[in-house]
Amino acid sequence: MSSAIGSVKQALVSATGQTAKVADLQKNTIDPASKPTKGLTTDHGVFVSDTDNWLQATNGARPGPSLLEDQIAREKIMRFDHERIPERVVHARGAGAHGYFKVYDDSAKKYTYAPVLTDPSRITPTFVRFSTVQGSRGSADTVRDVRGFATKFYTQEGNWDIVGNNIPVFFIQDAMKFPDIIHAVKPEPHNEVPQGQSAHNNFWDFVGLQPESAHMVMWAMSDRAIPRSYRMMQGFGVNTYTLMNAQGERFFVKFHWIPELGVHSLMWDEALKIGGQDPDFHRKDLEEAIANGAYPKWFFGIQVIPEARENDFDFDILDATKIWPEELVPVEIIGEMVLNRTVDEYFPEVEQVAFCTAHVVPGIGFSDDPLLQGRNFSYFDTQISRLGVNWQQLPINRPVCPVLNHHRDGAMQHKITKDLNYWPNRRSIGPPVPTSEGGYAEYPEKIQAIKQRLRSAKFQEHYNQAQLFYNSLTDYEKAHLISALSFELSHCDDPVVYQTYTKLLNNIDFNLAKQVAINVGGVVPEKPLRENPGHTTRVSQLAFAPREPTIKSRRIAILVADGFNLGEVEALRAAFKAGMATTWIIGPRRGTVYPAGQEVGSGKGYSADHHYEGQRSTMFDAIIIPSGAKHAQALAESGRTIHWVREAFGHCKPIGALGEGVAFLREAVQLPGVKLASDLSSDNVTTSYGVVTTGKYDVGSAAADTLTIKQGEKGFVSNFAYELSKHRCWEREKDGLVSKVAF
Repeated sequence: MSSAIGSVKQALVSATGQTAKVADLQKNTIDPASKPTKGLTTDHGVFVSDTDNWLQATNGARPGPSLLEDQIAREKIMRFDHERIPERVVHARGAGAHGYFKVYDDSAKKYTYAPVLTDPSRITPTFVRFSTVQGSRGSADTVRDVRGFATKFYTQEGNWDIVGNNIPVFFIQDAMKFPDIIHAVKPEPHNEVPQGQSAHNNFWDFVGLQPESAHMVMWAMSDRAIPRSYRMMQGFGVNTYTLMNAQGERFFVKFHWIPELGVHSLMWDEALKIGGQDPDFHRKDLEEAIANGAYPKWFFGIQVIPEARENDFDFDILDATKIWPEELVPVEIIGEMVLNRTVDEYFPEVEQVAFCTAHVVPGIGFSDDPLLQGRNFSYFDTQISRLGVNWQQLPINRPVCPVLNHHRDGAMQHKITKDLNYWPNRRSIGPPVPTSEGGYAEYPEKIQAIKQRLRSAKFQEHYNQAQLFYNSLTDYEKAHLISALSFELSHCDDPVVYQTYTKLLNNIDFNLAKQVAINVGGVVPEKPLRENPGHTTRVSQLAFAPREPTIKSRRIAILVADGFNLGEVEALRAAFKAGMATTWIIGPRRGTVYPAGQEVGSGKGYSADHHYEGQRSTMFDAIIIPSGAKHAQALAESGRTIHWVREAFGHCKPIGALGEGVAFLREAVQLPGVKLASDLSSDNVTTSYGVVTTGKYDVGSAAADTLTIKQGEKGFVSNFAYELSKHRCWEREKDGLVSKVAF
């Protein structure tokens, strides 16, 4: 019954975007379009008659001195001068959205009594902030970096924050080292360079001397660090938390977010280019998907270890530089989160939202993970520094449940609380709540210890899981990781730095260390320092493909010139729209482009979204070139359009062509090693290395070509959608075709 109630609530929330938190925020939301007053006012409510001219002492013929008595002008300038607040030391650049979370059933009841994880009738409002780590607020979205994935659950028992990343481990084991790793990765202090990347001496010097970071470095140099979209990356709680059930039993837990769309990344050349072409690429992508109804969705999973099994593994389960391999501790999927509402204003929502690892609700607790213990202090402290002691009263941060305590005063106190402000008091106002009635219960952990500074034996092993990660990658993922390490270390100009790290890599894999050392001028090893037994686990991005093939929210560029086949284009757009992909017309000019049969300049035109120079192939997931003789000839005479296709080919993206568009590929673009459709009178489909071509696509072809996302001899749309659903054709790179094309 509770599950059915939850389904009804979910349908309502999904359709309207209205959650308890959104309703709460509306108390503080002003819509100027609704004209709450007759016009502009000062902060103290007086109507402003002139907002363009400072009050002056003037004779009207020439400017005079501006008068300090002009409170309206002074207030406007003063408020502007104080608009900025300290940006986050890390995770400064971010994007956010509202959504909701629900569990499917009460299967987690055996682990926890937290209703947010056990009550399927509940729809819990959430706010998620995605971010990069190293760069400033003004840095680019597509840099190689860890991505923050922080989720605030506005539960009926209080706020619960999972302050995670898109990588399940971290660089350090103990929070004491956090200032060091951040100082090392940030721009170098003598010149504030580089911004938004780790390719510099200080970072690689630190990780080369701190081998506990080896596992995290493997992840950070993999494709995980250049995601295609926030919507296509996993999220992890990173630290080990605990759950407690109604019987008082404790379990260790790790939290997982798995994207519905699969885990996908950019290519490095593509990421570099987008950083200059559209530094807000990920922000725009998130907003576009929600606006188009392609709501981002993640499945929520937990890995659980009973307290009695804490020491059953060859690694310490409290070590944040280690994963719990899924073959040892399976991920149990218990719920899902959907983001279905963009923010109304960036600053009060995305910039002022504040997360804290110490924010948990009854039934969820902490472990002795030494990184988590330090984060619990640091996150609370940094929010006070950035937002003030009353940061939890800000609209985006305040709970949706009632809040009552004896905390008082402080800068920007918003509450007016009557009567007594201490406990105990003569009226019994604001008493503690017994655990039997919902008060937070700590697990009565027995501790026998000696106060000392050390790390236990299992915390001393640093290479096994770095090796496990590398072994588990596909061949193309390994190649990308080698290229990433080679790029980063080649930007280090101190030989001690890159020689040290190439030596360290030999503890992970001999061939990896050898290839990187050759590329960057490091120390080329003669034999491995450690044996690699070849163990693998489930970490390759390919292992997280969608449950069903999908093209949802994929961006398809249709490249046209005057004389293109309009009927064909309209049929293609309608078909892909049915799969919730978006199509974009790219023409010689933004605005009117003329299809075949229409006079250029005077005939009935078709609107292009962008022109060839206004966008690049990097902004899209795939390219299609429709038929049309005149149009194909014009494309063949344009170096920019040829570059569009060659660049997409180099980035392993699906490419489609029909009719004369096939001739354009064959004669002008000249893609190496690709087989193209040879009979332009046939609607048979040829697919070769992610390039899908057909000779014709008429009314009959379109009628028979329903979107089914599969391979076959017929059906251009279905075959193209299949290639698009795979994200990229990595065989193109693996077989050496990419290296033969200049892009």
